Amino acid sequence: MARTLRRMTEQARRFASDRSGATAIEYALVASGIAGVIILIVYALGDSVQNNLYARIASAFN
Repeated sequence: MARTLRRMTEQARRFASDRSGATAIEYALVASGIAGVIILIVYALGDSVQNNLYARIASAFN
């Protein structure tokens, strides 16, 4: 019982000190912020710019 408790405590301690996922989350937040700003700019510029941009994107995939 004590050995199992010791292992669980050690695993919890390692999990709490692991920072490897923090960088990926930070990059994801930055990327989503940039994407949000781009979307806001496209909507602010008007329908003609949106249609032109979407047509270029669609033609790039065809």
